Amino acid sequence: MASGGDEVNERLIESYTPRLRRHIVVERVLDHMHFERGLEERIRLKARTEGDYAAAGDLICAVTRKPLAAGWFRAFVDALVHAGCGSAADYMQTPPGPELEAENDYCVKLVEFLSPALLDMNTGVVCHECFSQNLINVDDDELIRTTTTNQGNRSGARELLRRIVRGRPGWFSDFLEILRKTEHKYLLYELNGEPPDSDHKGSPSARKEEPVETGAAGEAERHGGMQSTVITFAEKPVGETDLYGGAPTESPELSKSLTPSQPDSAAADGGPDKADIVLRDYQKDVASPALEGKNTIICLPTGSGKTRVAVHITKKHLDCRRAEGRAGKVVVLVNKVPLVEQHYSAEFLPFLKPTYKVERVSGDRLLKISFTEIVKTNDVIICTAQILENFLERSKKGEDEGVELSDLSLIVIDECHHTQKGEVYNHIMMRYLTQKHKNQRLKKEQKDPMPLPQILGLTASPGVGGASKIKKAEDHILRICANLDAHRIMTKDLGQYQREPRKLIKTVEDRKEDPFGNVIKNIMNAIHTHAELSPTSDLGSQNYEQWVVQKERIAATEENQKVRVCSEHLLQYNEGLNLSNTIRMRDAFSFLNKYHEEERKKKTTPDEERVIKITDTERFLFNLFSENKNELQILAEMPEYENDSLSKLRSNILQEFSSRKEARGIIFTKTRRSAIALSQWIQENPKFADIGVKASHLIGGGDQSVVKPMTAAESRDVLNKFRNGKVNLLIATTVAEEGLDIAACNFVIRYGLVTNEIAMIQAQGRGRAEDSSYTLVEVKNSGVAEKERVNEFLIKMMNRAITNIRALNQADYDKRIFEFQLQAIMEEKARMAKKKQKNMQELKGEVKFSCRSCSKHVCTGNDIQIIEDMHRVNVTPEFRQLFDERENPSLKERFLDHETNVYLSCKDCGQRWGSMRLYRGIDCPSLNVKNFVVTFNGKKMSKCTKWQELPIRFPVFDYAEQASRVAESSDDED
Repeated sequence: MASGGDEVNERLIESYTPRLRRHIVVERVLDHMHFERGLEERIRLKARTEGDYAAAGDLICAVTRKPLAAGWFRAFVDALVHAGCGSAADYMQTPPGPELEAENDYCVKLVEFLSPALLDMNTGVVCHECFSQNLINVDDDELIRTTTTNQGNRSGARELLRRIVRGRPGWFSDFLEILRKTEHKYLLYELNGEPPDSDHKGSPSARKEEPVETGAAGEAERHGGMQSTVITFAEKPVGETDLYGGAPTESPELSKSLTPSQPDSAAADGGPDKADIVLRDYQKDVASPALEGKNTIICLPTGSGKTRVAVHITKKHLDCRRAEGRAGKVVVLVNKVPLVEQHYSAEFLPFLKPTYKVERVSGDRLLKISFTEIVKTNDVIICTAQILENFLERSKKGEDEGVELSDLSLIVIDECHHTQKGEVYNHIMMRYLTQKHKNQRLKKEQKDPMPLPQILGLTASPGVGGASKIKKAEDHILRICANLDAHRIMTKDLGQYQREPRKLIKTVEDRKEDPFGNVIKNIMNAIHTHAELSPTSDLGSQNYEQWVVQKERIAATEENQKVRVCSEHLLQYNEGLNLSNTIRMRDAFSFLNKYHEEERKKKTTPDEERVIKITDTERFLFNLFSENKNELQILAEMPEYENDSLSKLRSNILQEFSSRKEARGIIFTKTRRSAIALSQWIQENPKFADIGVKASHLIGGGDQSVVKPMTAAESRDVLNKFRNGKVNLLIATTVAEEGLDIAACNFVIRYGLVTNEIAMIQAQGRGRAEDSSYTLVEVKNSGVAEKERVNEFLIKMMNRAITNIRALNQADYDKRIFEFQLQAIMEEKARMAKKKQKNMQELKGEVKFSCRSCSKHVCTGNDIQIIEDMHRVNVTPEFRQLFDERENPSLKERFLDHETNVYLSCKDCGQRWGSMRLYRGIDCPSLNVKNFVVTFNGKKMSKCTKWQELPIRFPVFDYAEQASRVAESSDDED
């Protein structure tokens, strides 16, 4: 068993893993450590092929692997010191303070940003001085000189920059002094703005704090079209770029600044990197109202260049404001994280730099510079909508770090059909409409109104909003127009540019025999009898699933544990039944078997010293599965009973790849589990490999599913491989439906998945290449063929509705828009008034949480605090006595700065309550509200599965108080 000191050291390494990975030179550290020969060789190979950043993660896992040898931590620190990784060793002994750390990060990003210019240094001279000043060691010096000799000056400079940024804080000042000493005055000017004839010794912090006189555009003009170094940086963690990684694996675009490039005369002259944007006639037509400064919705089919039109409008908007002497500020909003990088790299940055400063931000990245500062110092900001909404809310509350609508001159809203009730786009636009309404009153009072930005919406499919009649469809689309305050909705026939994919529907035959499914149904019927339940729908159907969910909610509220636990098992068997109709039976069996193994584990403590009470119902359910397990396992391996859908999918994939010179396609499926299973099935089938199929899956990043989500970095990696052809078949959930632009994609298969008319248009639009195909493969109980026909009718109705709206004269259109806007404002006021009436905030002590499984009282609202506006934690000593800590297998390889691989479970019944989060060195039990029954003033809340559904603002976590409590506890133990 590990000692207390070992546990502290493990936590220390875990806390600083992201930092260590940036500063470790793996092969040098391995020279001073001892591992199994095979393990050491694998780590060395990874360092050579994928870079230090990737291999350092494996090295750290090897160091902390159990059992831990005596003196392991000291040996690790000594190896870091002897390998010349002093900065990494410092984190293990005397970590730098937050301010020093932030300053160092700023310096690294500054060097990264300006690296194209820095590569022109006299590498040999600078390297000699860096070695003399101990910025690099003898191994670094030898490597840099060898690289310079063999590959040229710029390659050597690139290697030099990689080495110096790993130094201890203070390296940047030494580097500036070396540049000054070696007479690289123009590089000094790039790094800290020091004029070539100046003797002033600048610093990045001094430069960073200079006032911005005329906005980002003014800075660019003042330096002759070059960007000032008062900058914001790529939001990708520095450790994942070429400066630290050596061989980046996740975002090649971000390391282009450190690769040799040819001189660009246009860039040198201060013009854009690409030629002026050339629009087709239909694109010019739909852009015309927006170019006149009017709020506009552009509705064009997927693949028709809507984003390119938006870039053109953005550029003309900024050009016009600059010519008038006014600052322009454009925010491009997207609703999915991958679209941030796509719009930035493929559209806005290539056409706007360096005339305008373009930056992107998404919630999956930690920035050292605030969003407010990014808005101030850039001309175009591409971000997820929630980020802008958060900072608009901050401004409303009077906080310093906020953004106002008046700070912006143009908002571009991608996939703007999401501007409806409950959506974040609509929250932003309600602020806009409310202010517009106030401005009308201010004008009447002869007061200055607040400036509002121009709005540009982009969509391929506004949809019909569930309408079955043309009038209701028109109202739905007009309501979107009203929410976006659109002067017009613009659309156009694409003519010769119109592309319609070939469409096929593959129907399936019912199994003649389904013994595997019959066993599952027999188990479910036995549970119905035990719990005295009478289902009203066919087993395996969506209606049955909804019925079971409702039964579970009611049972939890009424504390009927027999029905509640039976309902949970029925849900899993229903999912298993669906999986057997979608993927291989062996995958469905594996899912059910894993579920029961996890449920059994809940009934023992982590140390297995005591058994948690098992109820008669739980014992019945465990025995029921055990009695049928062998039969299910045997049947799952009999291919003659597999579903016909898999057979149809197999033949479709084989046809696409054998009939096309270069096939690249996407298969859309309903669940994360089916996406992963289908990917494995394809990878394991030699027939697919023989015709060159290279498959991978792409799933969402949310944590609502029990299936481990993909991180943003993992998603980017898969999409990049799909773009460059390393992956040619993507199996995805609906996360890939909207906006993702893969030009070479030439076939789309929807596998048992049809939702609404919007999703149908979006999915078809993923096939961008010539001669694309769109195939629908039916799955039992999915009803997809019928839904597809309904969607085709709805699309025709949507197009007619848009035509009718465009035929309205402007006065009639404006009147209807105004009515919808007034209605929206009044509804918002009523909602806010209702919200104010709720007194739950003042009486949060009366909000009580009890275990969803055994109904034991756990805590009240007074016990809960919040970390980073996201994680609800309970750090009271009383709460710590109520739960066990268990290892969470899904997080073994997914550590974040704040995450541990431990989850919390009720001591009495084993019900999962949440997870343990490591926040600035302190263990904080984080609760997931869906695992509790919540009551207020003695009344149970029937629906409370997300914290947002509980209208309470919990106090911010008091770090100082908790740290003091932990320190006192440690003193007492000593």
